[in-house]
Amino acid sequence: MNHIKLILQYDGTDYAGWQVQANAATIQGHLEDIIFTITGERSRVTGAGRTDAGVHALEQVAAFRTNSNLSPEVFMRALNATLPPDIRVLNAAGCPEDFHPRYDAKNKTYTYLISGMGAYSVFIPRYSWNMRCKLDTGSMKEAAFYLIGRHDYSSFRASGCSSSHPVREISGIEISEMDTIEFIGFSFDIPVIKISITATAFLRHMVRNIVGTLVDAGRKKFTPSRIKQILDAKDRRLAGRTAPACGLYMEKIVY
Repeated sequence: MNHIKLILQYDGTDYAGWQVQANAATIQGHLEDIIFTITGERSRVTGAGRTDAGVHALEQVAAFRTNSNLSPEVFMRALNATLPPDIRVLNAAGCPEDFHPRYDAKNKTYTYLISGMGAYSVFIPRYSWNMRCKLDTGSMKEAAFYLIGRHDYSSFRASGCSSSHPVREISGIEISEMDTIEFIGFSFDIPVIKISITATAFLRHMVRNIVGTLVDAGRKKFTPSRIKQILDAKDRRLAGRTAPACGLYMEKIVY
């Protein structure tokens, strides 16, 4: 049996997330259906992360097993010939039998984009959270400092999360401001805040809940040090709102 690793990129706007769902279009569902068409066998495609509905991926890693003798390159061409244009296989290669895209990852980085108030390109709201107020990134950075390390992130965990425990380790949170953003070869003079979070693993909606809380800090709804109290309380009700999915990207996975 062959084990094939895929590197994927997708625009998640029109999908109900990564994981197969009944009566809903998903990334995993499309891949498995096409592999079945190619090989005549049902293969489970396992991803490095189960991105939610509307979340994008600049780099998603997945793998599947097959009895087919087709080369990874042939699978890549066949998948890309049939997949919708908003899902692409960037690379395909053989991998060890025991490789697991999720459990073998050393860390993952998710990035969130917040676009500034005022005039903006019609393309930007589809891929960012457009704010109607200015944010103090200094307060956001100070608040983010308290989230770094190994903690119980129950306050940032969505209901229905299937993880066995809420302890995770965030190794870094980078928050940067940009006056312009590049998009499909064009440059737009739009203020953008970029938040990148790297951790060993994430809970359901963890990044979006953290972003929503950092936005509250940026709006001066609380002092940055309050993050310590939110963490210690282990109570989702004390953290900020869940940021919209449209601004979130699975950016990088390190093995």
